[in-house]
Amino acid sequence: MVLDELWAALCGPSGATLACFLVAAALALRWSSHRTARGAAARARQRQQAALETMDKAAQRFRLQNPDLDSEALLALPLPQLVQKLHGGELSPEASLFTYLGKAWEVNKGTNCVTTYLADCETQLCQVPRQGLLYGVPVSLKECFSYKGQDSTLGLSLNEGAPAECDSVVVQVLKRQGALPFVYTNVPQSMFSYDCGNPLFGQTVNPWKSSKSPGGSSGGEGALIAAGGSPLGLGTDIGGSIRFPSAFCGICGLKPTGNRISKSGLKGCVYGQVAVRLSVGPMARDVESLALCLRALLCEDMFHLDPTVPPLPFREEVYTSSQPLRVGYYETDNYTMPTPAMTRALLETKKRLEAAGHTSLQLVPFLPSNIPHALETLSTGGLFSDGGKSFLQNFKGDFVDPCLGDLISILRLPRWLKGLLAFMLRPLLPRLSAFLNSMKSRGRQLYSALQLPGLPCGGSACHHGDRRGRGPDGALQGLLWGYVGQDAAEGREEERGPACGCAVRGSALAGRAVSAVHAGGGATDDP
Repeated sequence: MVLDELWAALCGPSGATLACFLVAAALALRWSSHRTARGAAARARQRQQAALETMDKAAQRFRLQNPDLDSEALLALPLPQLVQKLHGGELSPEASLFTYLGKAWEVNKGTNCVTTYLADCETQLCQVPRQGLLYGVPVSLKECFSYKGQDSTLGLSLNEGAPAECDSVVVQVLKRQGALPFVYTNVPQSMFSYDCGNPLFGQTVNPWKSSKSPGGSSGGEGALIAAGGSPLGLGTDIGGSIRFPSAFCGICGLKPTGNRISKSGLKGCVYGQVAVRLSVGPMARDVESLALCLRALLCEDMFHLDPTVPPLPFREEVYTSSQPLRVGYYETDNYTMPTPAMTRALLETKKRLEAAGHTSLQLVPFLPSNIPHALETLSTGGLFSDGGKSFLQNFKGDFVDPCLGDLISILRLPRWLKGLLAFMLRPLLPRLSAFLNSMKSRGRQLYSALQLPGLPCGGSACHHGDRRGRGPDGALQGLLWGYVGQDAAEGREEERGPACGCAVRGSALAGRAVSAVHAGGGATDDP
């Protein structure tokens, strides 16, 4: 009787009123929970706009004071020639800085790649050390590099309004080498994406085609450098974050071995994660610029400021040597199939390396071992060993960028539901099932998995013909390829991947690219 009366009441006008009230309350609660995020986004956009206006005014003021300067000729100089003219006094650091400042402002109008202007660079002009290898060179920074007085937001509202107290070690070394860090560039929210957009600063687009992505997570760097707004930039890479933007935007990038360059002072969203190592690396328009950056960074200043970095300077004798290098390569890992453009680029690279003297005895084909286990268990399980709880803390009360929507939704599922879905999907979608299973929180199970022998990637190459046990000097990978040229963005449409295809710049094909890896950064240390 009571239930019948209750049901009748709910089906009547009072029930409709209650339903409307509950919906309104839910909407109001949702709006209130995002109020802080909306305020942070509004403040970030205002600061970005103010910074861009300051950039434009500074560049215009310099142009009015120096009407005879040929800015187009300056912007066309390769980085080594620019440094040579700066050291020789033919160009001043002011001319270099303000010319690139104006160009970066122009590039940003079409790409939205700059998040803020590091106005401190103007005061540095009077104290730039002339003996530095990067004397007077403007350098752009991915937003995660701490810079005193600036926010490293990572596109997250909780980091807005929290300026760094000091420069990161890499920024300190750049300044001691005479470089002028001048802008921050955009990143995807939390940097866990191959796209480049976030709720604070919006979407960055590819400079060659605005409907395409510049890649991520160093996408702002890729877009700015490719369009000529910066001669040199620094990015980070944990699973392709330098290599993807380099490929998508048609520039050169290098992911060194994990601890080759200091990571001290970098902003992150999950601290204590050591299963999958982050790398800091340079991005530029050519390989020679990458080598010059490594020469500057791998110095006593960095080794002194960060004692955890092995004190191993850039090995010039290796980079300039004409001795053939031993390079392992594979066209596919039989897990993720490369696009036709990627296969073409890798085979072109192989041919040009052979033409440069690296014979077939030194170019060793190999197949990476157990990629499914590496990606589905070790990498995913290592990144989200706590079930994603630490990662999700960054998104409390925040908007979630669309490129992260699926990942966040999966991580928010309870552990038992992840396991149930993994079990149900195993017959139809075994890969998705494995990833879901690896996203459950775990303890001893993951630790035991990480004690297994590492991927015998280099070892596979060693077994062919070299009985002295010599390892490879480098590796060519068809899936995550960093040395690419402008024709990646302008190549044949049918050969492009989701954003652009991959093609290799000529200067990277004559052996210099692999030499730079061997001399400065080592071979990439991820599958």
